[in-house]
Amino acid sequence: MPTTEEIRAEIAAARSRLSSNIEGLITQAHPKAVAARTVQDAKTLAAAEIDGVKAQFVDASGTPHYVRIGALAAAIIGSVAFLVVVRSIARG
Repeated sequence: MPTTEEIRAEIAAARSRLSSNIEGLITQAHPKAVAARTVQDAKTLAAAEIDGVKAQFVDASGTPHYVRIGALAAAIIGSVAFLVVVRSIARG
């Protein structure tokens, strides 16, 4: 059976742990901390997406994939030409 002093020590230790946990939760839930984590997550996601797109047009050694770049350029030129034709038809 624990002594009174042991019980008091256990209660003091539990209070200390609880206080530490509450402080940690307050720090995590603070609006500035949440905003900072959100900004960092957004930056990480954007960097990963940019790297993914870049990998489609440049290989690991930095050499461009000219076929893919050409296909993209042709698609853009085709889209612009299509819009110009549709616009000229619509104007009469």
